[in-house]
Amino acid sequence: MKKSMSNSLFFSFVCLVGIILAVLGFVIGQLFPFYANSYIQENTIQSQQQMLQVIEEADIVLTDSAEQALLATHELQLEENFINEMKTRLALVLLFLLVISFLLISIVTKKMIQKFVEPIENVTRTAQELAVGNYRARAFANGPPTVIELRNSINILARNLQDMTKTREIEEERLKTLIENMGSELLMIDRGGHVSIVNKVFLQRFDYKYEEVQEKSFLSLQLPKELELFIDHVFLTEKPYRKQLEMEVQQEITYKLAYGAPVVGEHGRWLGVVVVMHDVSELVRLEQIRKDFVANVSHELRTPITSIKGFSETLLDGAYKDERMALSFLEIIHQESNRLQMLIQDLLELSKIEQHGFSVDIVPTSLQEVLVRAADLTSQRLDEKNMQFNVDFKEEVIIQGDANRLIQIFTNLIYNAIMYSPEETTISIRIFKKDAWGVVEIEDQGMGIQKSEIPRVFERFYRVDRARSRNSGGTGLGLAIVKHLVEAHQGKIQVESEVGKGTTMRILLPLHTS
Repeated sequence: MKKSMSNSLFFSFVCLVGIILAVLGFVIGQLFPFYANSYIQENTIQSQQQMLQVIEEADIVLTDSAEQALLATHELQLEENFINEMKTRLALVLLFLLVISFLLISIVTKKMIQKFVEPIENVTRTAQELAVGNYRARAFANGPPTVIELRNSINILARNLQDMTKTREIEEERLKTLIENMGSELLMIDRGGHVSIVNKVFLQRFDYKYEEVQEKSFLSLQLPKELELFIDHVFLTEKPYRKQLEMEVQQEITYKLAYGAPVVGEHGRWLGVVVVMHDVSELVRLEQIRKDFVANVSHELRTPITSIKGFSETLLDGAYKDERMALSFLEIIHQESNRLQMLIQDLLELSKIEQHGFSVDIVPTSLQEVLVRAADLTSQRLDEKNMQFNVDFKEEVIIQGDANRLIQIFTNLIYNAIMYSPEETTISIRIFKKDAWGVVEIEDQGMGIQKSEIPRVFERFYRVDRARSRNSGGTGLGLAIVKHLVEAHQGKIQVESEVGKGTTMRILLPLHTS
């Protein structure tokens, strides 16, 4: 573990003082012999001088040899053992004094560090915690007034940063909630063309996952061409832009009211663009339905009404007298009235399904049983064209659905497959599981559908081959009813088709989870 500043400083200072005291003791020990010899010489000279002074005062006459012998008796002589003993005692005294000094200096140093260094260290640790984003950290240092003032300033800064962080988190949460629940698709792209923000409405509508779009270039996402051109226009002009876009999304024509604007940061720095799209498909469809409904209904009703009116007038004009002709005309009138009844029933059914609050009775339902029932209901029409079913039910698939409405869906789809297929061909029906979906595929070997027409096949009264559909008795409302019923089951319907080879209708319904 990394040592704290106070411990490091204390250890360094104590080591330095110890080294200084040790060197001082060593130097004193080495200088002791010189000091001892100097002391002996000084005392010897002083003693001899005093002796000579006494002789002179007493007028004692001595020969040179006698004087030298007398002075020699006053020389201080120290034995080597005595000197060593003195050195040892001196060393012990010095060691004792040095240890006491070392301990006293260490205690004083520790107290000073605790008073001056550790408070600063505590404030420093608090500042480091704030630097890494821990705004809950607080300093509890005590010491001189300057340190107390610094501690209080750090704590005030921490509280302010914590309050700012809470405010920012609340604002971010509000912004995130607003973005995720605004009901419109939102896409923000940075100045490099990479996706920086996207909401779940956009992901769901364009069938993306967050990981597939985050930090990716918008040009690599395979967005509809109209949307890419719209984003390019905002990038190039750097001005707000509004436009209604018609796009094909998941094999369906949708209409988006798109608004794009540049995002400008502080000091006028250009950060990218933001695009908000509001789905106006339903409004456009309702407006189109309002315009086309009378024309379509009158067009569909005109043929049976004209036939009924014409043949009834012919009968009234005298044709009833010819029994054979009268029966023929009555048969035609009966067929046209049945067709008129079917059209009115489909219109009423579609109107009922489209009403607000329409729901289906969701219960665990076996797809196999539903498909078997639908196949039985269409078997007569299949036999008339000398066709056959190719069934692939590999496993039991239980979904959440309304059995009666599901039979209505699959009967309609199988009937369409038979109607648009030539004689002596095969209708393939497959059931399997995929992720959280139960999947049903109905594949025919018919005329196929142009790619440009696939998004429109679910529109009411739309026919790929109008003449053939009308001659076969279709009303043009079947697939529109199917689409609404599938959506009522929280499911999906997909179309794959190749002209001249056939069409595959794929229905995905939520699996039942026990």
